[in-house]
Amino acid sequence: MILGMTLFTAVHVLLSLIGILSGLVVLYGLCTANPMNAWTLLFLVSTLATSVTGFFFPFHGFTPAIGLGIVSTVILAIAISARYRSHLAGAWRWVFVVSAVAALYLNSFVLVVQAFLKIPALHALAPTGSESAFKLTQGVALVFYLGTGFLAVKGFRAVSNSRQLS
Repeated sequence: MILGMTLFTAVHVLLSLIGILSGLVVLYGLCTANPMNAWTLLFLVSTLATSVTGFFFPFHGFTPAIGLGIVSTVILAIAISARYRSHLAGAWRWVFVVSAVAALYLNSFVLVVQAFLKIPALHALAPTGSESAFKLTQGVALVFYLGTGFLAVKGFRAVSNSRQLS
């Protein structure tokens, strides 16, 4: 047990946090027309690993977490294909940006859910997840990613030819 978590859960959480932190660095790079190749690879790999490991938790039947994991995995497959198969050519540039930001948002969405479930002070504010504090936090996260996603689509379009995207 690590901080009350099994080793598997701790690895899953660590992958998720790495994905979110590296994703925020990538998001900054997208907004400033900097492809940040190594950070992008770290973000995509760790976020995909987070989604995949999520399927190995015990569950019975289809749950919202499984649905979110499926959606996230599909979005990541699109981002990976746009970035590495299509090399951001033409429309694949904005497809990559939108899918990368969407994957980052979904990972952050789960972080907020888990924070309100596991952190006693937050759980006291929203014990069922339907209270205003939870909704406001998720709303702020959504607005943040919509706004920065817009800036990223606009900014990454302007990437110069002098920067390598490989």
